[in-house]
Amino acid sequence: MAEPPTEDELREAVARLRVGDLLAQTLVSVVSLGYAKLEPGDGRDPEQARLAIEAIRALAPLLEGSTDEALLRDLESARASLQLAYARAVDEDRRADEPAG
Repeated sequence: MAEPPTEDELREAVARLRVGDLLAQTLVSVVSLGYAKLEPGDGRDPEQARLAIEAIRALAPLLEGSTDEALLRDLESARASLQLAYARAVDEDRRADEPAG
């Protein structure tokens, strides 16, 4: 079994971290979670997906100049696709709630 890292090893690992890298990884996770919140079932929560969209819209520009331009384009594309999926989900929910007639 591997030994847990020492306090010095942890400090060194934190020192190597870049905020931009962590933010980019977090935004990728936010995209995934946003899509998960649009899946049919008990976990469906379009408002959480909307929050994911707004978080990406607000935070992705902070990465400009400090991360790969391709990643920024991918995040913007993912946000736009998530926004379309959100609109479809809201429309589906609205239609499901309408009385038959």
